[in-house]
Amino acid sequence: MKTWLITGCSSGIGKGLAKAVLKSGDQAVVTARNKEKVMDLVEQYPDRAIAVSLDVCDQQSIDNAVQAACERFSTIDVLVNNAGYGYRSAIEEGEIEEVEKLYQTNLFGPIALMKAVLPIMREQHYGYILNVTSIAAARSAVGSGYYASSKAALELLTNGLMKEVAPLGIKVMVVQPGAFRTRFYDDASLQGTKAPIADYEKTVGKTRPGNFKNDHMQAGDPDKAGEVIVDVVNKGDLPEILTLGKDAVTAVKATLEAKIAELDKWANVSAQCDYE
Repeated sequence: MKTWLITGCSSGIGKGLAKAVLKSGDQAVVTARNKEKVMDLVEQYPDRAIAVSLDVCDQQSIDNAVQAACERFSTIDVLVNNAGYGYRSAIEEGEIEEVEKLYQTNLFGPIALMKAVLPIMREQHYGYILNVTSIAAARSAVGSGYYASSKAALELLTNGLMKEVAPLGIKVMVVQPGAFRTRFYDDASLQGTKAPIADYEKTVGKTRPGNFKNDHMQAGDPDKAGEVIVDVVNKGDLPEILTLGKDAVTAVKATLEAKIAELDKWANVSAQCDYE
């Protein structure tokens, strides 16, 4: 029986994963900024779940969550950094304070959680760390440069971590979802610049919060995503990046193929920089 600590469990993939973990018979520390939003999970599985309020931007909150997990279940076997949100703006429009908040949630919060949990995993010579990113990390879109860069940074950091901790018995994986039926695109969740520039209206404008409707008809099912993640972890053979959703596989594959084609096209130019 594994003990999972999952961030961002109030909705979406985080909630789908928490349900799958508990359904599988494992134990879970289900978290949200307001733990009341995840109490329904605890009520269904009172013997194997605890709810903890966790703000990934607050170190004391992180420490309290890890302590609560260890006090109740003695250890943490799987950490899932799932909490995050989107931000839409042209690069020039981005407010530095808002971008810093975005990075604190999407990158530095997960780093702090990993640093808090790794000593436990190193001591037991066992553990899993899963960092949820996005297909935006593989290819950014208009208006998503800041969000995509926060997720791309988390992916490369995860890639480095997996090589560092593999000899210590710890497995690490990127979870890279495509479009899922979550609240990600809802006006209450998706953030955007408060200082739009008219010159970007024809490009970035249509991507701004409030300028499109989230019809919640995306192909991705958060509950199925949770089941897939649990199954992959339980089988123990983790890919470096687990891309979720047919649309995501298609988009990432096309992006990688285009990059290889461009690399080949310019290979002779690149080679001109070498000593003869």
